[in-house]
Amino acid sequence: MTKPPTRIQQRNQAAILTAGLDVFSQFGFRGSTLDQIAEAAGLSKPNLLYYFPSKEAIHEVLLEQLLETWLDPLRALDRDGEPVAEVLAYAQRKLALSRDYPRESRLFANEILQGAPRILDILRTDLRRMVDEKAAIIDAWAKAGKIADVDPHHLIFSIWALTQHYADFDVQVRAVLGDREPYDGATVFIETLITKVLRP
Repeated sequence: MTKPPTRIQQRNQAAILTAGLDVFSQFGFRGSTLDQIAEAAGLSKPNLLYYFPSKEAIHEVLLEQLLETWLDPLRALDRDGEPVAEVLAYAQRKLALSRDYPRESRLFANEILQGAPRILDILRTDLRRMVDEKAAIIDAWAKAGKIADVDPHHLIFSIWALTQHYADFDVQVRAVLGDREPYDGATVFIETLITKVLRP
């Protein structure tokens, strides 16, 4: 029987994952090293290797956690809800993820830009199944005349692009907007845009 991790072990594992997220989201997988992660975690490299045998292992755990978080907003889209309100709520949840989890968004973007070598199978299975399921709901709403006749997959892709941009290109957005808070204006604009697109 495996002993549960001690409080110190739990703290060190959490510190390593937090440091890994910081480093990977800034430098990408290829540009990151165990030395950088260990330094950011405040641990020696041998101490880090006690918990994780490689940077691949740290990256894998972070991606697994991220994918669960990333799928939750789409999972919550309800076929029995009011269609426009459901799509708007999904977009709002995705925008909140960009605001609250920008490092995770950049970690995901870096993985995708590299060709998704560590998560391609999940994208082709779990993500595809969920997107297809929710796209079928949106398509049924369109066929019933509850929303405009839109391509449901491209609607979902557009929501991803509209919302994740604010995390992945945060530096550019804030450089252009100056002192204005990006997410205040983004919420209103995205709601207006999607409402107009979906109006029958």
